[in-house]
Amino acid sequence: MTQTAPAPSETAYILEDQVGYLLRLASQRHAAIFQKHAVQNLTPTQFTTLLRVAEQGDVSQNHLGRLAAMDVATIKGVVDRLKAKGLMQSRPDQVDKRRSIISLTEKGADLIDDLKQTGLIITEDTLAPLTAQERRTLANLLRKIS
Repeated sequence: MTQTAPAPSETAYILEDQVGYLLRLASQRHAAIFQKHAVQNLTPTQFTTLLRVAEQGDVSQNHLGRLAAMDVATIKGVVDRLKAKGLMQSRPDQVDKRRSIISLTEKGADLIDDLKQTGLIITEDTLAPLTAQERRTLANLLRKIS
């Protein structure tokens, strides 16, 4: 005889057991660790954007948004703030003048190695309570639900 899962009304709702709540707590902890180590007061979205441009080279702003998992309005704001900090620059696409091509400035490129090293420290601090196997499992599970 097979058992069925209890109906939602039969299951106690305990906030501390809910995935959204737990993800938010983990995210808040990670954000605090990130801020403690932040390079040049960069936000996590600015950090991601710089690294994506470093990986890709010159890239359209629209494509950059997809690579960095940001919508059009968000990536535009992030790029504008990074340009204001002198870390990125943009120019019109030679083929399609409606598109902007984003690249790192020399100052931005000079930060990349430091960002990568800092990123490793942030990840290590975030995952410090976990064993090596738990770290691999967590990363795999997060990829699966992302």
